[in-house]
Amino acid sequence: MAELYCLGIDIGTSGTKAALFTQSGQAVLSKTEGYPLYQPHNGWAEQDPLDWWDAVRKSVSGLISESGVAPADIKAVGLSGQMHGLVMLDANGNPLRRAIIWCDQRTARECEEMTALIGRRRLIEITANPALTGFTASKILWVRNNEPAIYEKCAHILLPKDYIRYMLTGECMTDVSDASGMQLMDVPKRAWSPEILKKLEIDGNLLPRMCESPDRAGVVSTKAAGETGLCAGTVVAGGAGDNAAAAVGMGVVKPGSAFMTIGSSGVIYAVTDKVSIDLDGRVNTLCASVPGGWTVMSCTQAAGLSLQWFRDNFCLKEVLAAEKQGVDVYDLMGGLAEEVGIGAQGLLFLPYLMGERAPHPDALCRGVFFGLSAMHGAAHMIRAIMEGVAYSQWECLDVLAEMGVAADDMMICGGGGRSRLWRQILADTLGCTVSSARHDEGPALGAAILGAVAAGLYGSVGEACERIVARERLNDPIETNRMKYRGYFDLYKRLYVNLRDDFERLNALQK
Repeated sequence: MAELYCLGIDIGTSGTKAALFTQSGQAVLSKTEGYPLYQPHNGWAEQDPLDWWDAVRKSVSGLISESGVAPADIKAVGLSGQMHGLVMLDANGNPLRRAIIWCDQRTARECEEMTALIGRRRLIEITANPALTGFTASKILWVRNNEPAIYEKCAHILLPKDYIRYMLTGECMTDVSDASGMQLMDVPKRAWSPEILKKLEIDGNLLPRMCESPDRAGVVSTKAAGETGLCAGTVVAGGAGDNAAAAVGMGVVKPGSAFMTIGSSGVIYAVTDKVSIDLDGRVNTLCASVPGGWTVMSCTQAAGLSLQWFRDNFCLKEVLAAEKQGVDVYDLMGGLAEEVGIGAQGLLFLPYLMGERAPHPDALCRGVFFGLSAMHGAAHMIRAIMEGVAYSQWECLDVLAEMGVAADDMMICGGGGRSRLWRQILADTLGCTVSSARHDEGPALGAAILGAVAAGLYGSVGEACERIVARERLNDPIETNRMKYRGYFDLYKRLYVNLRDDFERLNALQK
C-alpha cells in the first residue's frame, strides 16, 4: 500500500512555507519562498496577495518536483497563516489593493469609532476583545473612511490564508479560529455577529462562509492544479490562524494544555472547553482550531526582541567571540547570565520596548532597568532581561488563572525556547514543567494535521495529535527557585502601576 501524504502551507509575514508530511507526521521536505513587506508610511504594513500566491505556486510545485512524491498520494492540503490581515477582492476575484496586515497600526481613529458605536463592554462581550488596531474590522473601516472608491468595488473580504484557499479552490471560506481575530464575530456563538455588522454598517455578504478548522472547505480546482502540480480534487481543510495551527502542531488541543512562544514577542496560548472573556481586555479570547474549544492568548510585545536589542547595541564583544568560535552568540550571552544568581543582584527589567499588549494594553509604556548600579554589568542585564520577560509571562498566566483557564501543561517554541537557562527560568517562575515537540515544524504541521482530518485519514484532531506529536520533557520547576523569584515578581508588578502616569508624561514631553 502506497504511503499517503498531507501538505501544510503557512502564509507567514516574511515568507510562505510549504511542508510535506507523511500520514504519520514525518517531515518529508519543506520549501520557503519570501516576499516583500511594504511600509509606505510610518506605522503602516502591507503585502501584495499576489506575492503570497506566487510563493505558494513556487513552493508547492518545487516541493512536489524535488520530493518525488506522486501528486495523487497527497490526500489533503491544510492552510495556516498570519491573522487579522485585510484582503479585499472585486467581483472577479482580483485584489483591489495591497493587503493591510496584522502589524499595521494606522487605525487608532477607527478603533475609537468602533468603541463609540458599539460600547467598549458590549464589544468585548461579543467579540471577546476590545477594539484593536491589529484586528481586521478597524482596517475595513479605515478603507471605507479613506479609500471609498475601493470600498465601493469590494465584493469579498478575506484573511490571508483564505485568499490562498480562494486561489486553490475558488471558494470564499474561512475557519472559526482565524475569523475570531477579525472582530466581526460573536466568539461565544462561533458565528458572524449581526449586531456588530449592523452597528458598523458592514454588509455581511462581503464575508466568507465559516467552518471549523478540520472541516472540508473545498477541493483543488483544475486551474490551481495546473499551477501548483497538485491533483485536481485534492481536499483543502478549513485550516487555522498561525497560533491555532501551531497549537495543533504541538499537540496543544485539550483543556488545560498550553504553549508558550518566546520569539520576537512572547505568547501564552491556552485551550479551554468553555468561553472565558476578560472584560478588562488584558488578554485575547479566540476560537480554537478544535471544534467546541476556545483559547485565551496573551502577547508580550518585546520578549526575544528585548534580548536581540541588547545584543545589537551592547554585545559587540560577544558577537565577535561567537563568530570566531563558530557558535550562536545567544549561547554565549546565556552563559554570562548563568553566572549571575536569581534576581540579577537586585536588577529588574520591564520589557516594554514596544509598548505593551498583555496584560497592560498600553502603547505608551517603555522599557525600564530598575535598580541599576555601578556593580552591574552585561551579565546582570542579560539575566534581568530573561527574568523580566518571564515575569511578564507569569503576570499573564495569573490573568488566565483569574479567568478559570488552566495551563498546567506547558509546551514551548520559538528561539528563546532553545535557551536552557531561559527555559529553566520560565519553568521556575510559571511553576510548571516546560516541554517541546520533538520535531518542531510549527504551523505547517498543524495545518497538515487539520488537512489529514478533513480528508478522513483521522477521526478527530485529538486522535491525530495523539498519533503524530511526540513530546520531550525539558525543564521541571524548582520550587525553592520560585520562592526566591516571588519577591522580585511582586516588585515587578508594582513598577508598572507606579510608572504608568509617568510614561504618559514622558510621551507628552516628546511632542
